[in-house]
Formats: sequence, structure tokens, C-alpha cells
Amino acid sequence: MEYVIRLMKKKDISEVQHVAKISWNSTYEGIIPVDIQNNFLKDAYSCKTMKRRLKHTTIFVAEVEGKVVGFANYSPVSRDGSTILGAIYIYPEYQGMGIGSHFLQKGVEELGATKIQLNVEKNNHIGMRFYKKKGFEEVDEYEDELGGYPIHSIKMVLHVHGSEFESTENRNIGS
Repeated sequence: MEYVIRLMKKKDISEVQHVAKISWNSTYEGIIPVDIQNNFLKDAYSCKTMKRRLKHTTIFVAEVEGKVVGFANYSPVSRDGSTILGAIYIYPEYQGMGIGSHFLQKGVEELGATKIQLNVEKNNHIGMRFYKKKGFEEVDEYEDELGGYPIHSIKMVLHVHGSEFESTENRNIGS
């Protein structure tokens, strides 16, 4: 399967919103109640919020045959080279095809990040497995709240050494 990773454009907002909804509902089924998810998505992915994200952050989309199938949202890179990966979501049927790895590579290569930080729900086993496989290390665990519902978050960090991100399973790129 061929795909293209590119910067998100304003015209992609509705497709990104759809990826977020489908991916969230699939990822958090049985972890976070659907009504809590939908309330969060309504706010976090509203047109107004997405336009603000486009202006102040970097969003990459993955496109297959002209259709957006995933996205990754990075904060601006700080002086110390760190960025926060605020979201990475891919339609379930496109997961496991290298898109997520490519999103991480873009964060390193195009943004110049040397450290990527993120928070992932502890029971999001797919996300936890993916990030650990890519060399992210758990640095903190805490309880948080999403729309009044308790969630268990893990803060993870990836320290990138050298100029390129290597996505091999056995490479230890943590410090």
C-alpha cells in the first residue's frame, strides 16, 4: 500500500475529525465510555480548535489514494529540541503499515526534534506497545480526568540521538 505523509491543510479538517472519531471509538472501547469520548472529541476536534491547531502546531496527515487515513499533531519544538506529540491516530484498518513510524520520523527530521514527549492512556494497549517498540520510555504515571471520568496516563519520552530516527524494533534509543 502506498501512502503520502504531508502537512495538513485547512481543507483536511473534516477528514481529520473523522479519523479522530473512528480511531478514538476503536482505541478506547471498553476503556472510556463513548459519551465521554464524544464530548471530548466535540471540543478537541471542533473546527475552531482545529484551525487554532493548524496555526500554532504542526499536523501531518497520511493520505492513501487522496483520502486522509491518519494524522499526528506536534507542539512547536522548544529550544532544547523537545516536542510534545499530542495526537497520533490512524484508522484501524491502516494501522501496522508503517504510517505511525513515518509520523515519528517526520517529527524528528522535519521538526528537528531530539526529544519527543507524549501521554498515553495506560489501558491503550495498542498505543503502549507501539511506543515501547519505538524506544519510548515510561517516565511517570498519574491519574487524570477526562470530562469527569478518571483515566490512568503514562508519560513517555523518546530521546533521539543523531540526525535520524530509526524505527527498528531492537534499537534502544532511550538515554
